[in-house]
Amino acid sequence: MTDDDEPGRQTPGTDYRTLNRASWDDRAAAHAASPDYAVERFAADPGYLSEVVRFDLPRLGDVGGLRGVHLQCHIGTDTVSLHRLGARMTGLDFSGASLAQARSLADRTNAAVDFVQADVYDAPDVLGVGGFDLVYTGVGALCWLPDIRRWAGVVAALLRPGGRLFLREGHPMLWALDETRPDGVLAVEHPYFERAEPLVWDEGGTYVSTEATFTHNTTHEWNHGLGEVVTALLDAGLELTMLHEHDSAPWDALPGRQTRDEHGEWRLTERPWRLPQTYTLQARRR
Repeated sequence: MTDDDEPGRQTPGTDYRTLNRASWDDRAAAHAASPDYAVERFAADPGYLSEVVRFDLPRLGDVGGLRGVHLQCHIGTDTVSLHRLGARMTGLDFSGASLAQARSLADRTNAAVDFVQADVYDAPDVLGVGGFDLVYTGVGALCWLPDIRRWAGVVAALLRPGGRLFLREGHPMLWALDETRPDGVLAVEHPYFERAEPLVWDEGGTYVSTEATFTHNTTHEWNHGLGEVVTALLDAGLELTMLHEHDSAPWDALPGRQTRDEHGEWRLTERPWRLPQTYTLQARRR
């Protein structure tokens, strides 16, 4: 973050979607080429699943035959993984460059997955109402959305009665921390609760291993408290059926302070029980 782009200061005259889409478009090819997304393993091994989906297999249950939609699917590795588990999947994302990589992955793996370009808030208009048994959202998606209640309404609109949401997301406590402190102190620096003003970041890197350089580096993000997420879903007509908090995340969120396990999850090296880093939530439409 630059001195000119302090948290809460909105970039004048620029829609957040325009800035964020440019950032994701810029990074899509690098993400697909990075070993962290394991695209080559998907192509080589018909049974391979993304680490994110594998982590939640004990909670996901049987998805065979379900009609599912993966919101904010990025380059489609989780989407293809759910297809490999037997779901009939559609992936939706607003980044055309990301979807080009997702379609390439589907072609290389012979995965019958439809990928649709649209903003997540427009999903019911684009995909129809009440047609899905499963709405899936993966790690690092909700922070790009300014209004969690509107998102919950989208989920409810997409699901048929009895259909379910499956969400694994970065924990709002993790998003609120200052990850740059050199002293190792877990200090709360950023909002925990949703605010109208975005956090404005100007960062040239990305969260995967790559030597690529990027030109579109300004993004707008929002945090959403855990209670806000749950309440939004309840008010939208869903009932909570599962909520697990985890002391790990599938990326190194606090560099220099974490250790990676054999499953690709990162947790604090010292006293990992201090910090929830992600959570898995499941809810069913009444």
